Amino acid sequence: MFRSVIRLQSRFGGVISFCKVCPRHELFRGALKYSTASTERKRFYQDVSISQGEGGLYEVNLDRRKLKTPSGKLFTVPNEALAIAVATEWDAQKDSIKFYTMHLTTLCNTALDNPTQRSKEQMISAALKFLETDTICYRVDEPPGLVELQKNEWDPVLHWIESRYDVAIGSSSSILGPEIPEGTKETFRQHLDSYSLWSLTGLEFVITQLKSVVLSLGMIDRHLSVEQAVLLSRLEEEYQIRRWGNVEWAHDYDMYELRARTAAGALFVHLSSESSTVKHKLMQD
Repeated sequence: MFRSVIRLQSRFGGVISFCKVCPRHELFRGALKYSTASTERKRFYQDVSISQGEGGLYEVNLDRRKLKTPSGKLFTVPNEALAIAVATEWDAQKDSIKFYTMHLTTLCNTALDNPTQRSKEQMISAALKFLETDTICYRVDEPPGLVELQKNEWDPVLHWIESRYDVAIGSSSSILGPEIPEGTKETFRQHLDSYSLWSLTGLEFVITQLKSVVLSLGMIDRHLSVEQAVLLSRLEEEYQIRRWGNVEWAHDYDMYELRARTAAGALFVHLSSESSTVKHKLMQD
């Protein structure tokens, strides 16, 4: 028997139910193989639910069938908040399931399957490589308008992170970029090591989107909003667009896509760090 504690009315007349007890059904196999590429398939389920399984982990169920990862593992997440967020992604799909829009699901699959078989140390090293080529550390010599814009918009963020973490980073207009002190790298290495493997998966995803450790940590630490971080990561492009114009629909699409991916990554970091369960009465009927 399901004991529903949260119910959300779905477009298909079903509900998302959030429960503590779930009977054992056949493991769900309908969505085993998919990727983040531009693939779609017809929606084949009515209801989405979550349940708490062994070890206190949470599972996502489609029509009471347990979801699995692309490699065949049982899809489990560490807390209720993240389970609800993933279930909402599945319930938000309309007539077609657009897997490439389901960033939280994809990040969970990555954390569970670890398809590249990387250790935590390797993930940290990969993330820190972006510090050496950080977007806001590379400056231009001309035109004067862009030089001033970079100084006015990027310098405050750079000064904030140097003060926040007691490090030196700097900026340079050299093609080689600034020389990052070893002490700075070690400070950030220790900071990233404090993240769980799940949270680090989300943070690395954000860093690759923004191509900036500085902007990513600024957003995760809530110094910057998603919109601010994305705009700052595209500062030179936005300057050129204002000066020369753009193909409006293409610019808007790229901007919204980057915002969506960045927001999903930041949300994943915070949700995967959440240890307490969601209060049952937040969304009750």
